[in-house]
Amino acid sequence: MDSRVVPAGRLLIGGQWRDAADGATEATVNPATEQVTTTVAKSGPEDAALAAAAARQAFDDGGWSRMPGSQRAKVLNKVADLIEERAEDLAFREVVDMGKLWRDAMSIDVPHIANMFRYFAGWTTKLEGAVKTVEPVGSTGDVMAFTRRQPLGVVAAITPFNFPLILTVSKIAPALAAGNTFIHKPSADTPLSSITLAEIMMDAGVPEGAYNLLTGGGAEVGRALVGDPRIDKVALTGSTATGKSIIRDSAETLKHLTMELGGKSPDIIFADADLERAVTTAFYAIFWNKGEVCVAGSRLLVQREVYDEVVERLTAMCANARTGDPFDPASDFGPIANRREFEKVLRYIDIGRDEDGASLVTGGKSLTVDGRGLYIEPTVFANASNDMRIAQEEIFGPVLPVIPFDTEDDAVALGNATPYGLAAGVQTRDLAKALRVAERLDAGTVWLNTWHLYDPSAPFGGFKASGYGRENGPEAFENYTQYKTTWLSLQS
Repeated sequence: MDSRVVPAGRLLIGGQWRDAADGATEATVNPATEQVTTTVAKSGPEDAALAAAAARQAFDDGGWSRMPGSQRAKVLNKVADLIEERAEDLAFREVVDMGKLWRDAMSIDVPHIANMFRYFAGWTTKLEGAVKTVEPVGSTGDVMAFTRRQPLGVVAAITPFNFPLILTVSKIAPALAAGNTFIHKPSADTPLSSITLAEIMMDAGVPEGAYNLLTGGGAEVGRALVGDPRIDKVALTGSTATGKSIIRDSAETLKHLTMELGGKSPDIIFADADLERAVTTAFYAIFWNKGEVCVAGSRLLVQREVYDEVVERLTAMCANARTGDPFDPASDFGPIANRREFEKVLRYIDIGRDEDGASLVTGGKSLTVDGRGLYIEPTVFANASNDMRIAQEEIFGPVLPVIPFDTEDDAVALGNATPYGLAAGVQTRDLAKALRVAERLDAGTVWLNTWHLYDPSAPFGGFKASGYGRENGPEAFENYTQYKTTWLSLQS
């Protein structure tokens, strides 16, 4: 266990580090030890209003919004450089805040966010418009029309606890690249890496007020941001219930929205799959990051001919996995991110035990490491059916129901039979079948013979109750820019 000291955190508003308006603070707790790591300022509605005013002024003043794209690119590339320089600090904060494995934070999360800033820095000079061929009815002379892409204005991002850096930067990087100003409201459970990231923004040369941070607080601060008319867009990654609430609350001010919401993603293993590879993929799909992943393969659909073998192989993998200190390179699982989520996952395991038909074949218990921590064993329910609560509701933890199917049509029907449509996977040696099934699945991302692959250039988002809008790729700019059409008479 790394024992470095984390100083108390403050809010960043208008380029100034400050306490909450009412002086409130709250503790952050390490889920591996259940001990307090530090305290951070607990923002409230008054702080949200101050951040909105600062971001609005910064946008209207034009220091960032009208900065030449090549200059914004230099700043964003400097952000990427500083992220790499401060990689260990960022990774440490991810580990002690949410129980992420140190090796994952260092090898995946931190490099990925640096890549995102560099990718979107490359787009700052390419947000182009077009000259249109126009023949307006009733025109008495030559005219032309052209379009330009302009930033929306002030963007507020509300981000979750499970990937504090990645799910924040997927919003920050395109928003800033397009010239917007930004307010970040991280999860109250995992604010620490966001403080380091805000420090990096200032050190890289982001103008005062163009980037603001509101730590602590909760729904009250979120509602204040959503209702503030000075904010033009809200980007959320969170539960479907939270997304619906924000959509309702944003109607009064007609905000632009990106909603990346819940999932119950099917992973489909056909009988002709390479079973060793397919089971390894299924294990990684659900149990990476302790199952605290919105796109986790949280329903495993297995063709009946190989069902028993898949369950046997999966059970063996779970038995060989090691739950332990997230700083230990030998650990495969860290702790659940917080006690609220820990207790929720255990309730779902009890629900699975009580549902008719399902049988618990491995896991199902909480445990501690050196007498401490919010750990839960990787848990598998065999003989599950798709109508069970553990197969329909987002558990957001290391719990996997395994559901049999017979035909390709059955697999597609079962895969689509939830309200969600965030991701899906198909495991088969038959490429034609893989593409056929992928086309029919209601999911924003489909992985074929793999899972959990991401790149800044590849758009990401959901269908159905999993939300709308896209992050990553040039498609992200559809959510952070707007088109202006200008008409010009060519008559002298």
